[in-house]
Amino acid sequence: MIRQLPDIMIDPVVRMALAEDLGRAGDVTAQACIPAGSRMRAIVGARKPGVLAGMGCMRLAVLAIDPAATVTEHVADGEAFEAGTALAEIEGDARALLSAERTGLNLLGRLSGIATLTRDYVRAVEGTKARIADTRKTTPGLRALEKHAVVCGGGINHRFGLDDAILIKDNHVVVCGGVEPAVTRARAMAGHLMKIELEVDGLAQLDQALALVDQGRGPDVVMLDNFSLEMLRDAVARTAGRVTLEASGGVNLTTVGAIARTGVDVISVGGLTHSASVLDIGLDAV
Repeated sequence: MIRQLPDIMIDPVVRMALAEDLGRAGDVTAQACIPAGSRMRAIVGARKPGVLAGMGCMRLAVLAIDPAATVTEHVADGEAFEAGTALAEIEGDARALLSAERTGLNLLGRLSGIATLTRDYVRAVEGTKARIADTRKTTPGLRALEKHAVVCGGGINHRFGLDDAILIKDNHVVVCGGVEPAVTRARAMAGHLMKIELEVDGLAQLDQALALVDQGRGPDVVMLDNFSLEMLRDAVARTAGRVTLEASGGVNLTTVGAIARTGVDVISVGGLTHSASVLDIGLDAV
C-alpha cells in the first residue's frame, strides 16, 4: 500500500494554486452563469490509462471552496486504471465545483503523469536488481507531491533536498582539490544517520573512492555519471558489492534496460519529474 501524504502537506499547495486561479474577483463565469445554491454531481474520469497520484489534491481543492461537498474516491493513489475509469465522484455546490475544477485537475494530471512514467521505467528494468529513483529536478513548490507520485509509480526517492544527505558532485571535488579531501571533509561532518554519496566521472575516480571504502572512510554510495555501458560493467566488477552504485545521466526509456543489466543498484532519472506528460483526466457533470 502506498503511504498517503497527509492533508497538511498538500493543502498549502492547493490553496496557493486556487488563489492564483481565482485572482481578485473569483470565478466570474460561474457567478454569472450558475444560480446561487445550484447543486452539481460530477465524475472525475480517466481519458487515458495510467497510474493514479494526487487525488488528495482534487479533494482538497473542492473542499477548500465547498467544505460540505462529498468526494468519493474509487481509485487510490498508486493504483493503475484504464481509459474510461471513474476515478472519483464529487457532489456539492455547482459554483464551487466549477471553480475548483481546473486547479484539482492540473495537480491530479501532473502527478498521475509522473506516476505513470515512473511505472514505465520500473517495468523496463524488471528482472534486474536496479531500482528507479528520482532527482531534485522537480517543479518548485511541488517537490513533496512529485516525489510522492514517483513512489506511486513504483520508484524510490533520492534525497528530498540539500539538507538530508551529502552528495559530493564534480564541482565539490574540484573546489576541494580531489576525491580524498572532499570525502574526508564530508565524513568528518556527517552524523551517524547521514549518508554520503560521491559522484565520479571516470573509473580512476571510482578506484580512489573504493580505496577509501576499503579503509573504512569512503562514501556510502557512488554515482557513476554518464558512464558508457562498458564502463558501467567494469565499475560493477571492480566494486564487487562493496558500495552501492548509482547510474545517472543519459537515461531514457530506450537506454534504461541496458543500463540496469550492467548490474548497478540504482538508476536515477531526472526525466521522471521534469519531462513527464500530464495525464489526460477530466471532470464531467452527470
